[in-house]
Amino acid sequence: MSAAVGNTLPQPGQHVVVGMSGGVDSSVTAHLLKQQGCQVTGLFMVNWTEDEEGYCSAAEDFQDARRVAEQLDIPLLRVDFAADYRARVFQQFLDDYRAGKTPNPDVLCNREVKFQPFREYALRLGADGIATGHYARIEHADDGPHLMRSVTEDKDQTYFLSAVRPEQLRKVYFPLGGYDKPAVRAVARDIGLDVHRKKDSTGICFIGERAFREFLARYLADAPGEIVDTAGTVIGQHAGLHHFTLGQRKGLHVGGRRGAAEAPWYVVGKDAARRRLIASQNPQDPLIMHRCLHTEPFHWINRPATLQRPLLARIRHRQTLQACQVESVDTEGRLTVQFEQPQRAAAPGQYLVLYDGMECLGSGELAGHGLP
Repeated sequence: MSAAVGNTLPQPGQHVVVGMSGGVDSSVTAHLLKQQGCQVTGLFMVNWTEDEEGYCSAAEDFQDARRVAEQLDIPLLRVDFAADYRARVFQQFLDDYRAGKTPNPDVLCNREVKFQPFREYALRLGADGIATGHYARIEHADDGPHLMRSVTEDKDQTYFLSAVRPEQLRKVYFPLGGYDKPAVRAVARDIGLDVHRKKDSTGICFIGERAFREFLARYLADAPGEIVDTAGTVIGQHAGLHHFTLGQRKGLHVGGRRGAAEAPWYVVGKDAARRRLIASQNPQDPLIMHRCLHTEPFHWINRPATLQRPLLARIRHRQTLQACQVESVDTEGRLTVQFEQPQRAAAPGQYLVLYDGMECLGSGELAGHGLP
């Protein structure tokens, strides 16, 4: 395990710009830094401006952030990064769905917006660094930044930070890395911030509480096809492969089939060439259970001197860390990773994140798998 196990914080007197979302985490982050003696400026990022249906809570969140800034007696800026978000995150999100993948825009948003134009904007203001309310830790060592898991495993957000480039992590701070959520809410309550009761945000802002399928339909045309079982027998019809991901159970609308068990059906594969969705009644079907996984070119935050040793990984947020070892790295930097236990529903477009003990080493987009 890496020796970098601490959490570097800015020095008293330094100017830190805090990304404030109007939620309890970023509000307490700003408070902790001010309490530590830093000069704090809040910055509210506008990442989505199309809201004719009223699903996105950005306007309400900005008012919450403004009230918190007033209570903390810090300035608050409101900056529009919507063009960056559309070009760098949303377009890729749509392209991935068209390709039959299951994209993770939160990973891209951190790399392409929060730690790119936001960080650059803050540094142009003369800030000494930026801080966010992520549950993670960072150790700024002589050999560069080391991204570390939060001390609270169930809130750890290094999965979403794993694609951020090392140079983007310089002058970045995560004050909540040593806290759990109840402690953060208690701090907010004790200093009189109303947001201590605010519900955690879930999903993506531009989707909000609306039905995901209806949202996608505004941008991606349906391309109907057949649902088949693993033997190739047609058992139903689907509206489009982009509506489904590996392992999915709901939404297939496959009724009872003669000769089939009275059991639910699960998505176990996609045949994009023939627009076929493959389903099985076995939730552990060999088509979605694999010990060997492949990535696209891997993004390293810190690459170990040797990969010939046991590591840990997860292929989705909040998954229990899985024992694994890197089996090979090709000339393009793509990894083949062998797991001790079979991994279920490793969906292309999601990310395989590697860990060396507490340290997050980086991530690579899942590209496929070996033979079952």
